[in-house]
Amino acid sequence: GKPAKKELYELRRYRLGDDDQRKRLDAFLGEAAIPAMNRIGIRPVGAFGMMTGEGKDLIVLLPHPSAESVVTATGRLLADAKFLKDGGKFLKAPKSAPLYQRVESSLLLAFDAVPKLETAEKADTRVFQLRTYESHSVERGQKKIEMFNTGGEVAIFRRAGMNPVFFGEAIVGTKLPNLTYMLVFKDMPASKEAWGKFMRDPAWRKLSRDPAYKDTVSRITNTFLRPAAYSQI
Repeated sequence: GKPAKKELYELRRYRLGDDDQRKRLDAFLGEAAIPAMNRIGIRPVGAFGMMTGEGKDLIVLLPHPSAESVVTATGRLLADAKFLKDGGKFLKAPKSAPLYQRVESSLLLAFDAVPKLETAEKADTRVFQLRTYESHSVERGQKKIEMFNTGGEVAIFRRAGMNPVFFGEAIVGTKLPNLTYMLVFKDMPASKEAWGKFMRDPAWRKLSRDPAYKDTVSRITNTFLRPAAYSQI
């Protein structure tokens, strides 16, 4: 059959100044914004807080079926009367009390090996791991993507119990070229166990020594996240 249509992901980081801002942003997303996003076809929406000393920022993951969906989303939301009503007090927050400091965003295109978002783990204890691999050149960055896809690294992840949520190539954003992916585990011990299994897998040992994939990653950013109460992922 023909290959699955690949999703696009907007990955947002809401920069927050204090607990009050976080509380208000949580209320806005949970009560107004996420239900409205679902109504225009953006679903499921993930919302995550930092687990490790990285402050109060909120990470929001928006899966889009197409580029058209990405570029028209704001207009479609603002044309939704229920969203304007439910989110009114937040949307009209005064300059002196904004909902957030600023939003940083990147646009990612799903990998062939994981064309659509997956939500395998539902446990209340679940933790998410968000990782970004930067490369020193576009060619090496593409080679790393190939390593995950046809090289079989995604298959090794799955075998080790490292459940993908998404894998994406950054199309727009900072620190390019990069790829970003998210994994989900039942809890922190499960994450440790899975990474150990992955590192010991003979297929990974062989793949990681393949000279074709030498110097594909120059910098890794790693963050552990917990889902917000209203997260759909």
